[in-house]
Formats: sequence, C-alpha cells, structure tokens
Amino acid sequence: MDMNAPFFDFGLFGEGTSFIVAFFVGIGFGFFLERAGFGSARKLAAQFYFTDLTVFKVMFTAVVTALLGLFWLSWIGFLDLSRVNLLPSYPLPQAVGGLIFGIGFVAGGYCPGTACVASSTGKLDGFVHLLGMTTGILLFGEVFPYLINFYDSTALGEVTLGDAIGVPSNIMVFVIVVFAVLGFVAAGRIEDRSAKKLTGEP
Repeated sequence: MDMNAPFFDFGLFGEGTSFIVAFFVGIGFGFFLERAGFGSARKLAAQFYFTDLTVFKVMFTAVVTALLGLFWLSWIGFLDLSRVNLLPSYPLPQAVGGLIFGIGFVAGGYCPGTACVASSTGKLDGFVHLLGMTTGILLFGEVFPYLINFYDSTALGEVTLGDAIGVPSNIMVFVIVVFAVLGFVAAGRIEDRSAKKLTGEP
C-alpha cells in the first residue's frame, strides 16, 4: 500500500483546508468534552480526590486510541510516521511546567481546553480560569528573556518515549496498552471504594 498520510504532507489538501478541518475537529472535541461532563470543575477536580476518575479514563482512552491508530496505520503502510510532527523534548522545564499546570488544575478545576468548554456554556468559573490563563501567558512572555536558559535546558530533540529509554516502538505500544488496561481496572476499584465510603457501606 502506498503511503497516503499525513494528508497535508502528501498534498491531499492545502493550508486553507487544513484550517477548516482543524476548526471542525476543535468543535467536535469541545462538544464531546461537554457531553462527557468536562465542563464541570467539580467533576474534573473529583479525580484528585479519587471519587470520579472519568477524566483519567477518557484521556487514557484517547491516548491509547491515537497510539494504536498511528501504530497500525504505519504498520500497514498507510501512514508515514517520519512525517508526523513531534514537539522537541525538554524533560526538566517540561516537568516544572507540568507541576505548575497541575497546581493550577487542582486549584481551579480546569485545564485550558475544559476552561474553554465551560466558558462556551456560560460558566463564570470557566471565564475566570481563562482570564487567569491569559494573564499567566502574558506574564510569561514578559519574564521569558530571564528564563530562556532554563527553557532550553535538557534538550533531547524530537524523540519518543521508546527512543528515550531504548525500547522498540512495538514493545512500547504493548507496554502502554497493558498499563492502560491495568489503569482502568484500578480506577474502577478506586471509584467503587470511594462510593462505598460515601454511602457508609462496608
């Protein structure tokens, strides 16, 4: 089978069409986030209290679905993985950024995407979170010249997790899928235990 994807790289559509596709994909993504209840800060924050792990399960499902889709489409020769854009890895600054992001998530109950979803349905806390996020972006832009050395530290380039730890991609895919299955089982048991505590069941 001849390589056909990524569609943009192989000239199946141009830049204008790609923006239109991205626009409708974004609308669909936001719609399904709202339908899954991710426009509620209470539901999102509940994962940190181990009472509702829907966020974990939905996001892990999305990751595994994308992972398996990319792997099998590449394996049958439809997708050229070498043309799939990877963001460069900077473990230390990304870890610090992830920690700051996590603190904001716990404190506000929203991530950037879900804050947009909440705002689109008129939730005031969603607008407040968006305002805080925008303020943080502007402040980061102002102090960036002082952080640039840290920002560019521990650069690994465009690498996958398998590349970084020296594990073949097919083995890495299998390991992640196994972790996903175990994570789903563990999440179900944690939710059941939390529900029993709330209802006073033994």
